[in-house]
Amino acid sequence: MQAAPAADMYPRKILEYMEGFLISKTVFTSCELGVFDVLLAAERPLSAEEISQAVGASVDGTQRLLGACTGLQLLNTQWDDGQAFYSNTEQSRVFLTRSSPLSLYQSIQYSSRTIYLCWHYLTDAVREGRNQYEKAFGVSSKDLFQALYRSDEEMVKFMHLMNSIWNICGKDVVTALDLTPFEVVCDLGGCSGALAKQCTLAYPKCTVTIFDLPKVVRVSREHFVSAADQRIGFCEGDFFKDSLPAADLFILARILHDWTDERCIELLCRIYKACKPGGGVLLVEALLNEDGSGPLTAQLYSLNMLVQTEGRERTGAQYAALLASSGFTNIQHRLTGKIYDAVLGHKET
Repeated sequence: MQAAPAADMYPRKILEYMEGFLISKTVFTSCELGVFDVLLAAERPLSAEEISQAVGASVDGTQRLLGACTGLQLLNTQWDDGQAFYSNTEQSRVFLTRSSPLSLYQSIQYSSRTIYLCWHYLTDAVREGRNQYEKAFGVSSKDLFQALYRSDEEMVKFMHLMNSIWNICGKDVVTALDLTPFEVVCDLGGCSGALAKQCTLAYPKCTVTIFDLPKVVRVSREHFVSAADQRIGFCEGDFFKDSLPAADLFILARILHDWTDERCIELLCRIYKACKPGGGVLLVEALLNEDGSGPLTAQLYSLNMLVQTEGRERTGAQYAALLASSGFTNIQHRLTGKIYDAVLGHKET
């Protein structure tokens, strides 16, 4: 017989988890309406009436949204003669306004319009053990990146997502281990070039080639990498099919978590052949604890990989095993204390 619960037991955590999607949608909606941008442009606290007029929304709905944002500590509230006036917190100003160099706005838009829709089918993903692109968007998921890049608009949204992530997290992962010996770097699946820029900032002697699909390279040249980034170049191709350029160091940032172990080893073996003797490969991923107990973010990301890709998040030891199976030795990993960590494997001289 199940023991009776304590009389004062209250399911606080469970209720918080149940309400998690309400928090996400509050942030998504506030960004989509441009609440934080309006407050930034105003350069003074605004009333709900002023904000509602600026974003084209009802006063009542805006008041409720602003109240929730205040409760989430995304807005400051001050009262004057019985009326509330709102302003951005420092976190909101830095990370939720579109014009900020560290803006997460595009990442939030991608989460709202793509990831959130896939997660509607999480139960099906768990039952079936496969991603849910066909149900969410009506496109075949046999070719993963054909599904991810199912339109130019979707591809640009994904590139903005990756750009915002590496603008914030890139420096930590490229400096977690000393990459000074590697002067010729190839960033496979380098997307917008944000991580390549962090590499050139951290290591003044290195040059970085971004290797990605032709359409990704085209958009990156047009919108993300400028002529001022003189130590960044491009190479078009499919890293599973086409020849890889020779390099001292290959970077795979949030790449292997998209794929099965078999496909990871296939790619790593191709990299090993292209890698110069004494060179290496740097993996950037959200590492799970060795016993699988956390971190929670990595555990949730692994569920997201189930919903969206063929892959999973892994432990440092699991990535080390993939590297060893592909010929790499002297494997090291470093935890950054943030979302993404670094694993470095070497090719013997």
